Amino acid sequence: MKNPKRYTITAALPYTNGPVHIGHLAGVYVPADIYARYLRAKKKEVLFVCGSDEHGVPITIRAKKEGITPQQVVDKYHNIIKTSFNDFGISFDNYSRTSAKIHHQTASEFFKKLYDDGKFIEETNMQLYDAEANQFLADRFVVGTCPKCGNEESYGDQCEKCGTSHNATDLINPKSAITGNIPSLKETKHWYLPLNEYEKWLREWIVVGHEKDWKPNVRGQVKSWLDDGLRPRAVTRDLDWGIPVPVKGADGKVLYVWFDAPIGYISSTKEWATKNDKDWEPYWKDKDTQLVHFIGKDNIVFHCIIFPAMLKAEGSYIVPENVPANEFLNLEDNKISTSKNWAVWLHEYLEDFPNQQDVLRYTLTANAPETKDNNFTWKDFQARNNNELVAIFGNFINRVVVLTNKYYNGIVPTPNELKDVDLEVLEQIKKYPNIIGSSIEKYRFREALGELMNLARLGNKYLADEEPWKVVKVEEERTKTIMYIALQVARALSVLAEPFLPFSSKKLKTILNITDELSWNELSTVNVLLQPNHKIAKAELLFAKIDDAEIQKQLDKLADTKLANEQENKTLEPQKEIIDFEDFTKLDIRVGTILEAEKIAKTKKLLKLKVDVGIDVRTIVSGIAESFAPEEIIGQKVTVLTNLAPRKIRGVESNGMILMTETPNNKLSFIEPEKENVSNGMEIS
Repeated sequence: MKNPKRYTITAALPYTNGPVHIGHLAGVYVPADIYARYLRAKKKEVLFVCGSDEHGVPITIRAKKEGITPQQVVDKYHNIIKTSFNDFGISFDNYSRTSAKIHHQTASEFFKKLYDDGKFIEETNMQLYDAEANQFLADRFVVGTCPKCGNEESYGDQCEKCGTSHNATDLINPKSAITGNIPSLKETKHWYLPLNEYEKWLREWIVVGHEKDWKPNVRGQVKSWLDDGLRPRAVTRDLDWGIPVPVKGADGKVLYVWFDAPIGYISSTKEWATKNDKDWEPYWKDKDTQLVHFIGKDNIVFHCIIFPAMLKAEGSYIVPENVPANEFLNLEDNKISTSKNWAVWLHEYLEDFPNQQDVLRYTLTANAPETKDNNFTWKDFQARNNNELVAIFGNFINRVVVLTNKYYNGIVPTPNELKDVDLEVLEQIKKYPNIIGSSIEKYRFREALGELMNLARLGNKYLADEEPWKVVKVEEERTKTIMYIALQVARALSVLAEPFLPFSSKKLKTILNITDELSWNELSTVNVLLQPNHKIAKAELLFAKIDDAEIQKQLDKLADTKLANEQENKTLEPQKEIIDFEDFTKLDIRVGTILEAEKIAKTKKLLKLKVDVGIDVRTIVSGIAESFAPEEIIGQKVTVLTNLAPRKIRGVESNGMILMTETPNNKLSFIEPEKENVSNGMEIS
């Protein structure tokens, strides 16, 4: 759609069974915020809405696990998420929640409209039922083997491995996630949206109609589902947490979370409209409105098939102009996992790196998983900050501001005759708004950010080539022109950086002492961005270097998480067969001390040890070289099986065995006696 009258931008509702992590930010919220901020900078009418998704089975599972109510769960995480978004600069016009009264009312009315219009199929059929738990197993209360890819840990509504959406009864070998029992089938009544009736329209709208402007991964997934054939999808569930189904005969049933959640965009819009005395309908029903959904790839089926089918069935709503879904972001080469705590949580990042929101925004955008899964590492985060934000962007601004204050007491100088190099820089400044904007409008945010940094590089190169610190000694009038041109670049950066780096943009505007606002488009038409005789403020560093210790702290935190996961998942060896007491009494186990240690040549694991076991000093060969260096175990107290029959190992006769155990990270650990009041030779019994 060319030149829409307004934009409605939605970001996927975060699920309130945990905080927000960097995967969510990279996939949804940072690109959505860049897009919204860019459109506002162009003076477009924009509504950017979101809210907490607070219904569904995972909420009830967490509530049971923590021994609290579902409402307490969603209240806790709604507040954490909302605060984190606000602190991180995600510029929602309204952030709501699906437990709000206005949402319950909106979702109920939407369902009732489709019900009254005869858009649903009402069926009584067999559903999975856990007799011990005395409840039907909806969605994530059941796990089993995915019928498409064979993943044995697929949920009842979607396989997280292959992304296939299905019903719980489609699973092979289903089991109750509550009790672990094999469920039975029991009769129940539900309402279904006949997606198959919208198959032709969906194909024409997306596969054909958006062949050139939608991301291949989005269009490809939609085409795959359509090629497989759509089937009616239940929009109600047997649960006690959610929005009650608003028709007779539906006691004990609620709206399916993926029916009510996308309606949350509409109810959030209504909430905003009420607060601001606006009419909400044009943002959802006017053909001159462009609707864009920002989501992750695991939500494509819901935003490109189910929700559009719902809107089409209702009849009065527009459908999205685009759904620019991103792929997944991994963390240190491993898939981000909420359940395993393998994540960088936004609220924790903001505590560990105060006032450095833009560093994370920059890294996640520069490394965005736009076309394929990508990887976040703390070393890359540090490098992008130190080598790009500090060394390129920050360095240019600092040099310009310091020199302007040094030479002209902070007063923007009046330029003299402009050389070709000066005119070229001014011409480039005018081109960058369209270059960056074109990439943003194509949802290529990584590319757009690269162009922003190219403008900063242009400024650095200009200063390096023109060398005002040298010219000022011989040609003062030329220096004024150089600094004037450099200040124009700085002013342009203050505007163009705002969608990507809002906190740094604001700080830069303060440094440049800017009170008037230039629009994005004016950068291409206004000849003077920072007027001569304007006084700027003193220099401040836009970005600070991040040292190795700060990064190591984060790596250590992840290492602790990995170790905890390994300990939790480590399977213990079963007990060995029973022995008689007489067998045990044959073992002579004593306290010893390692006196000498050396590696055995041409081996990786073996150390030759001299051990004082009280009754003598003996040689023992031990396979511990991969866990310990020889020099670090001299003087180590050990537990020794002394009456083990001697045997030759790599030509060395070993007389005994050092008793060890293995830690979850596959490192050996000594079975160590007390160091005080225990002497060599003491027996262990």
